[in-house]
Amino acid sequence: MSHLTYEQRYTIEVLLQAKEIKSSIAKKLGVNKSIITREVNRNSDRRNRVYKAKLAQRKYDERMAGKNKHIKATPDLIQQVKSLIREDYSPEQIAGVLKKDGKEFLSHEWIYQYIWKDKRAKGNLHKHLRRQGRKYRKRGANKDQRGIIKDRVGIESRPEIVEKRERFGDLEVDLIIGKKHNQAMLTINDRASGMLKMRKVPSKEAKVVSKAIVEELSDWVPFIKTITADNGKEFADHHYVTEQLGIDYYFARPYHSWERGSNENLNGLIRQYFRKSSDFEPISKDQVKAVEEKLNRRPRKRFKYENPIFVMDRLLFNDKVAFVT
Repeated sequence: MSHLTYEQRYTIEVLLQAKEIKSSIAKKLGVNKSIITREVNRNSDRRNRVYKAKLAQRKYDERMAGKNKHIKATPDLIQQVKSLIREDYSPEQIAGVLKKDGKEFLSHEWIYQYIWKDKRAKGNLHKHLRRQGRKYRKRGANKDQRGIIKDRVGIESRPEIVEKRERFGDLEVDLIIGKKHNQAMLTINDRASGMLKMRKVPSKEAKVVSKAIVEELSDWVPFIKTITADNGKEFADHHYVTEQLGIDYYFARPYHSWERGSNENLNGLIRQYFRKSSDFEPISKDQVKAVEEKLNRRPRKRFKYENPIFVMDRLLFNDKVAFVT
């Protein structure tokens, strides 16, 4: 492994806050201890020596951008950037796609600055960003009280191969809850390829959710192997899923969101279209599937700006090629 991902940096931040030692963090991430030591020393805040994933990623991106030769943004290049922004690509995705396609290099920071300049000029490009420029709420501000699910099998029993993300069929599942808690969006993603399946459900009642999971995964049955959920009671009917699909069902540890990091990140992308606090009732099935397809075709940095459909195809039908993240 030559570079850490943002997901891994977030894991380092959380484990450091939990007072984990660097050798333990390295073991959990499957890297050498020296990588963790170098990462923390190099990318911590110089004023207070506190390590934050967001700052660390920014420092890394700035160093990478500095290695590239910046060119003048031509009108044609700017038009292409604007077109990709309106397709809801993030600045990082745009920079990666341009580089992958052999186009002139523009850093994602330059693209962000262009978007803010457009916003000050009363433009609307910022509305295509994932959070539209809003600040993140502090984590840990609220904790929901969750009961213990009967017959749950913890993530510690999950096969080690799942963590490696080398095969298609190891899934993560979650719910995005809508306004007044009367509607929800079921999200299922494959850990290795990032492929998404999504469906609106009328409630978060366990039997409703388990039936939706089974129906949504019917065409993936020959390929799926495991599924991992959080400890919400909406997943209490897990036996139905395992019986119908013939897969193993695991539960992450409470308040260990990084154990389902792929799903957490993907839910953030989905909320660009379906806000957590918005009313899901008027949303049609066709709208849900349109967003699902859009995200499955969107390039991802961890796949060197290939999209999940491409990666799934490689994992399923070309054993000689694998994307390890």
